[in-house]
Amino acid sequence: MPAESWTTLAGLRAQSLKAWTSGALLRELLVPSGAYPRRRSLKRPTAAELLSEYAAVRAWAAELSAGAGEYQLETVETGRRTVGSNRIPAAAVFSTVEDEIAFLGKTREASAFRGIAAGLGELDPLLPAWAARYPLKLVELGPDALTAARAALWLRDNPKPGFYVRQLGLPGVHTKFIERHRQVIGQLLAAMASAAVSDPDDEEPLIGFSEGDAALEQGAGRTPAARFARRHGFLHPPELVRFRILDPSVDVLGGARDITVTAEAFSTLRLPVDTVIATENQVNFLALPDRPGALALYGAGYGFSSLRDAAWLRDCKIFYWGDIDTHGFRILDQLRAVHPHVESVLMDESTLLAHRDAWGSEPSPSRAVLTRLTAEEAALYEGLVNDSYGPTARLEQELINWDWALERLNPAG
Repeated sequence: MPAESWTTLAGLRAQSLKAWTSGALLRELLVPSGAYPRRRSLKRPTAAELLSEYAAVRAWAAELSAGAGEYQLETVETGRRTVGSNRIPAAAVFSTVEDEIAFLGKTREASAFRGIAAGLGELDPLLPAWAARYPLKLVELGPDALTAARAALWLRDNPKPGFYVRQLGLPGVHTKFIERHRQVIGQLLAAMASAAVSDPDDEEPLIGFSEGDAALEQGAGRTPAARFARRHGFLHPPELVRFRILDPSVDVLGGARDITVTAEAFSTLRLPVDTVIATENQVNFLALPDRPGALALYGAGYGFSSLRDAAWLRDCKIFYWGDIDTHGFRILDQLRAVHPHVESVLMDESTLLAHRDAWGSEPSPSRAVLTRLTAEEAALYEGLVNDSYGPTARLEQELINWDWALERLNPAG
């Protein structure tokens, strides 16, 4: 058996696969860098190992030689003073990038990539620059990349359409396609504008925008879909805020208790309340009991971006009740980016441990570094991230015993 340090055929393939998964091999097809012929160095036996493990060295060399259909082996002389002069593999040399792609069995994918990239070039000569920067994205999209490019061409030629994205009647392009691929469409537009190809849309549904983001300060769309619409001149439905008046003595809209308004309208409200309880679960939102001087906010996950411009909330006590899982703490962290004085409630270790029978498993835990948690919250978050309570443990807020919840919510005022 070869020593673990020697580069086997599988190890050589791993080197090439790394170049594939980074996009380097596909990029080389479009923009040759002069790297080929490409030499992939091999970790090889020492002279001492040749002497002590001669049979294993021969088997190792034979395996590399047998696999040398798409590459040539470069050899070096070794062992002259021990077992006599022997030539063993030192490097695999791929004459062309196509040879290395064939070695990986990726010729079909590369051929499709080339064809689609050529199709992009026929639509606009600047589009292959996007393909060269995001080759794996092009492979993932396949022919959909051409559809995205046609949508981008339409947007380039029809700036500021002034209607909703779903009203767009572009032949062969379903409007839901545009919504699903808005980031790629934005990148393609940037490429055709000869701009540096960048990620114009932040797809992450978080609310921790930088304070210096002028567009957001001026009320630009807070979600990726809203930003896409604003950037390209589409109309977009206004962001909505749903809240419940928990104080029966507060008369709003003729006694309405469960109210939904635009985020802009919410930011201008002047309600006689001093306490806000924000929760992302609808049942909890609806079940919160009457309470003097309080209202409940329904966030629906990463949905609290609408609170950014509600300056009047700075004068209120704000409590956030989320799931006890990594994303619950991430939402809390993001909410504090908007209103730093937010306090968590029912997101503590005692609540978690008291409901062990209701624990579930978090499907896609976050490992983000959160900087706005208290020491106690951070310790619980790290415990969840590190599986200290079990693999991907979580406690969804709606599974907390209601009596337990009320006992801890009542003192919050």
